[in-house]
Amino acid sequence: MNILIAEDEDVSRKHLIYALEDEGYSTRGVTNGLSALEEIEKRQYQVVITDIKMPDMDGLELFSIIRDKYPEISVIIITGYGTVAAAVAAIKDGAEDYITKPFNIDDMLVKLSKIKEKHSMKREIEALRVSAGLSGKIPFVFKSAAMRQIMDTIDKLKNSDCNVMLSGATGSGKGQVSKLIHHLSSRKDKPFIGINCAVLTEELLASELFGHEKGAFTGAVAAKKGLMELSHCGTLFLDEISEMPVNLQARLLKAIEDGEFYRVGGTKLIKVDVRFIAATNQNIKTLTASGQFREDLYYRLNVMDMAIPSLRERRDDIAPLCSFFLQKYSLKYKKNITAITPDAMKTLMEYDFPGNVRELENIIERAVIIETTEAITRGSLPQGISLFKIETLNPDKILTIEQLTKNYIDNVIEQFGGNKSMAADALGISRTSLWRLLKE
Repeated sequence: MNILIAEDEDVSRKHLIYALEDEGYSTRGVTNGLSALEEIEKRQYQVVITDIKMPDMDGLELFSIIRDKYPEISVIIITGYGTVAAAVAAIKDGAEDYITKPFNIDDMLVKLSKIKEKHSMKREIEALRVSAGLSGKIPFVFKSAAMRQIMDTIDKLKNSDCNVMLSGATGSGKGQVSKLIHHLSSRKDKPFIGINCAVLTEELLASELFGHEKGAFTGAVAAKKGLMELSHCGTLFLDEISEMPVNLQARLLKAIEDGEFYRVGGTKLIKVDVRFIAATNQNIKTLTASGQFREDLYYRLNVMDMAIPSLRERRDDIAPLCSFFLQKYSLKYKKNITAITPDAMKTLMEYDFPGNVRELENIIERAVIIETTEAITRGSLPQGISLFKIETLNPDKILTIEQLTKNYIDNVIEQFGGNKSMAADALGISRTSLWRLLKE
């Protein structure tokens, strides 16, 4: 754990730092509450140990701000005999514990051990929830107004059983949204099954959806239940529905309308109760107009529609997603990486993420694997995202060739720490040419 000590008495502060670092904790010390808040903004801490009486900002005011702004941080109050009542009141308001002066280091270590166990257990539970797709806490991370609107819509759907159509770019989170819809519905205790309609041939997709009887086609050596049958009373997620062949669309439409179907090669009518959530990364209305997607199927699935914005359209989500993925993969790879440096975060915030949330997750996983310090640095990020920025063709934001050139040169110079000679060599031009381009 990273521990911050706010204590204005030099002897007490240094004694604590020495004792805790000797136990393997990463510890820093400051002399007042204001300095503590500045430190918390720069680095991630799991525990703050603060004295009550300090100059500029006392420990109780510091605790109050941490409780409201950084609720994930555990606070231990250091108190003298005369302020025990105030410390007890802080415990009632959410402080983790308190310890009286002169304090016993062994007592402090016991309290920290309990906090460490509590934090570790919380992280493991959250990781299990995410991997199992459970919804004790909604496994979805967001901060932006755009995603808040999506979440509000999902919340309104929790008492409904209607079919849903999701649209959005690949990797934007349509699959995760579909799980949320299911796990917040009355079907949450029933199966949730998904299939990507773009990866199978028409014959195989029909077999996967509806199942088949023994001997229905070459290789069908045994009868098999389809996903619609397995999803009975639950939810079936049809990803990339726009890629489904038109002939199969007609069969799916009839199954949705009637709530019954035949297995491939079968003669027994199978009745099911299934909720459908479909997703596409294409303009489904355009496909409907051109005859590539059945209009009647579209309206059957599109009782409620949601457009999931790309990550570059909701940049407020980048930082919380980074924290989420950092926690997830630090646990997976048993790494003690607890933060992302401001330089690395700036690089991520300026990148356009053509692969959306999926690309961001891959970037953070890669960084966790190769990082050797306690914080993700820009050096752990793929070089491509530092050197290049993808400019979207927004009519209001199209840059001229000169602007693109200057932006690129500025990025290269930054990569070489401001050394223009090295930047010019890397660009294959003279320093004079570089100077002229910058001047233009």
